[in-house]
Amino acid sequence: MARRFVTSEDIRRASGGELVLDSDTIVTPQALEVAQRAGVNLRRSDGQSYSEPEPDRGPDAQRAADSLPHIPEPAGPETGVVVTAVGKNRPGILAEITTALGDAGADVRDISQRTVEGYFHMALTVDLPDAAGGFGLFKERMDALGGSDDFVVRVMHERVFRFMHRI
Repeated sequence: MARRFVTSEDIRRASGGELVLDSDTIVTPQALEVAQRAGVNLRRSDGQSYSEPEPDRGPDAQRAADSLPHIPEPAGPETGVVVTAVGKNRPGILAEITTALGDAGADVRDISQRTVEGYFHMALTVDLPDAAGGFGLFKERMDALGGSDDFVVRVMHERVFRFMHRI
């Protein structure tokens, strides 16, 4: 079930001094201010005073995991990571990136690379073992590659990437 949002306009239209809300309804901060100024009491359908529902924190929240079954949970002690690199093409860029991945113990699952008019774009999905020092350290090391204006490397957790690009 989709969450319902109560806006300032909903509060202004409320007749009487009370508005009864479902347990999953979210009241915007602006609506809370308007309700407070107008003296409108917000309460839940179970009789309790309004309190903000538990946040749905994306792919790591149970509700999102239930609604996004196509995003696989980690199967083992690895972290799925998406690495992208973009910049001016020159000899050795692929070697620099894959050497850094190898040093971290990453296992490349998929790679896509294109070069157009002297510029390259590469996207890799890799499994990063937990023993590699953690996602933060790996991201820091990979982001430091291409320190000049040659190219830029970005790292994102795979579940975040998939959640952002869902349709």
